[in-house]
Amino acid sequence: MKLDRLGLLALGFSLIELLIVIAIVGILAAVGYPSYQEYVMRSRRADAQSALMQMANAMERRYTEASPARYTGLANGGANTGVPDAGFFPDQVPIDETNPTNPSHDLRINNATATMYVITAQPVVGGPQVTDGYLALSSTGARCWVEGTDTPPATMTDQQVRTCTGGVSW
Repeated sequence: MKLDRLGLLALGFSLIELLIVIAIVGILAAVGYPSYQEYVMRSRRADAQSALMQMANAMERRYTEASPARYTGLANGGANTGVPDAGFFPDQVPIDETNPTNPSHDLRINNATATMYVITAQPVVGGPQVTDGYLALSSTGARCWVEGTDTPPATMTDQQVRTCTGGVSW
């Protein structure tokens, strides 16, 4: 029990004790916050990878239903490349929201022919994943993540995705 100079019971914390607690909280925040930010970026990247896999499933489903079988005509306006047609697949991640308030990636059909396709997820300009790099997935199952480069080549081939120059397979 602490008594003050008048002999009364002193309640509360001293200034030194308070400063020590503030310093400890500051150190924990300085270490923990960057780790949290990295975790959130990895989580958004995993969402984009999942969206690409779901889009690939949709591409395969459309291929088997089309007559003759083909991967073409699935972008806006029946084009072979670009933003996926609204009736085919969502164009932004997260895909489970009608109008994402803070989308992380744009989904694109990068290249599509009758027999192959390459789809990509690239960070939204000015979005939370800027500088995280783009993801690519081809019809053969080849996967590539090029960290630090947000825009994929205009038309990628399956070979480019398989070799994944400047990136790693995910």
